[in-house]
Amino acid sequence: MSKVKYYYDSDTLSYRRIEQKKGRKFGIAALGVIGAFLAGFVLLLIYLNIPQLETPKEKAYRRELENMQLQYDLMNKRLERDENILREIAERDDNIYRLYFGANPIPEELRNAGFGGVNRYRNLEGFDNSKMIIESSERIDKLTKQIVVQSKSLDEIAALAEQKEELLATIPAIQPIKNSDLKRMASGYGWRSDPFTKARKFHYGMDFSAATGTPIYASGNGVVTRADANSTGYGRHIRIDHGFNYVSLYAHLSKYNVKKGQKVNRGDIIGYVGSTGRSVAPHLHYEIFKDGKKINPRNFYYGSLTPEEFDKMLKASNLVNESLD
Repeated sequence: MSKVKYYYDSDTLSYRRIEQKKGRKFGIAALGVIGAFLAGFVLLLIYLNIPQLETPKEKAYRRELENMQLQYDLMNKRLERDENILREIAERDDNIYRLYFGANPIPEELRNAGFGGVNRYRNLEGFDNSKMIIESSERIDKLTKQIVVQSKSLDEIAALAEQKEELLATIPAIQPIKNSDLKRMASGYGWRSDPFTKARKFHYGMDFSAATGTPIYASGNGVVTRADANSTGYGRHIRIDHGFNYVSLYAHLSKYNVKKGQKVNRGDIIGYVGSTGRSVAPHLHYEIFKDGKKINPRNFYYGSLTPEEFDKMLKASNLVNESLD
């Protein structure tokens, strides 16, 4: 309760009560409200512009979140690597192994089928990082299924292989030049720059750069059908018929070690590296034909390269550079 104030009235010689005006009371109240609002606004600006101090627990949570993000990025990189490896295996399985044994390629729909029906990831919803977690879980599940499909396919191939030893002996399966004799993988199968015209041109084989006179090996059992220089651009070259509609070609040789009609076995020396024909440097140009069509030779070295060597060769053959012929 506010105090009552009086003043002395000299006219009436008595004390009279001091009456406050209503407008003044309202003004004082309004000033108080405005002052409180301004003070709160100033404090808010100070709060927003001063860096927030983290508690030890908040720092620990932040570090844990940063570590989780790092682990997630690393996991994604490993997933991408594994997906690429499995894709390469699937390509070789469909285009080489299953063709070797007359088995039909695995349908793309089966390899890449997802998981329909019930939402398998419902328990992962409702969190801050639900989208990230669900996407990763889907990739892992899909990769797992693809591995199962591929494993069953390889089991089927292994069973067929037991019945077709002759086929395995004849199919091109080794690199025609030893790694120890190689200077480098000069060029792979695909669009490359022509060394003479500098225009883009499709390169139908693989170029192995090596010194003149380096031995060249038959990549599979077969019969020599050509050993001459009568094909435009190839110079001295050899063709081996391996049967089962496979033919291998070795071009730009300096000299032969076989003749037409001769039977050869995988690993026999058939000739030597040179630079005859349309060539800018000593190298071996190697091609493989299946059913009369030129196909990528890179998948036909499983008999002579370790996984690490194959991966290195694969990366080199994918470089878009200039061929040597």
